[in-house]
Amino acid sequence: MKSSFIRTVSRRIVDSLGYALVPKSSLQGYPPDFSPEIIETLEAVRPFTMTSQERVFSLVKAVEYVVSQNIPGEIVECGVWKGGSMMAVAKTLIRLKQTGKRLYLFDTFEGMPPAEDVDRNFRGENASRLMDAQDQASWIWAIAQIDEVKKNMASTGYPPDKITYIKGKVEETIPGQAPEKIAILRLDTDWYESTKHELEYLYPRLSPGGVLIIDDYGHWAGAKKAVDEYIAKHNIPLLLCRIDYTGRIAVKQ
Repeated sequence: MKSSFIRTVSRRIVDSLGYALVPKSSLQGYPPDFSPEIIETLEAVRPFTMTSQERVFSLVKAVEYVVSQNIPGEIVECGVWKGGSMMAVAKTLIRLKQTGKRLYLFDTFEGMPPAEDVDRNFRGENASRLMDAQDQASWIWAIAQIDEVKKNMASTGYPPDKITYIKGKVEETIPGQAPEKIAILRLDTDWYESTKHELEYLYPRLSPGGVLIIDDYGHWAGAKKAVDEYIAKHNIPLLLCRIDYTGRIAVKQ
């Protein structure tokens, strides 16, 4: 009873200081610069994302950055699967007591649309053939229904009236249903055509100082091609920094 009381009081004190208590065992396997708050977030969203711990870390730091620097705009993700990345965003905004930003989740909520020949992985394997060889329950199909994503997002406690779900192919829903100003733009739709469309219509809406995150730059050739072409076409001075083998992050000038 006494030890339980001490744990309860300790947790309340730590919470009031803006930190979090996590089991010592959960710290194992994480880089030394991962704070307890980030580890707690990673543990919470792990079942709902296919992204690496480095990419979730970078996303959390991006949220902290746009809040601390008062970067105007909403937070947009194209390609959400089960919502894990936006769950990390929501949990971070709650921790920072900044729940005024609207979260936009764009997805078909029916899995991946057809790929083209340019859409190959880093080994040169054709995405369409890889998908045809796998059951639709496989990760490559990325199927998650909108009700499941809504349930996952609700578990974070983020204000539901600040979360917008846009169902359909991005080529059909963007730019019409996208916000005018964006603070963080996270692109995770894998294929060339969708990534190209997102950049053409959404990058101009990314605020100066806003953060661009490309999830599939190193894994899918189509996504990389779309990004490289867009930067070259518009002569954009943008340093894409490596997060891990596939993720890239940049701050718009």
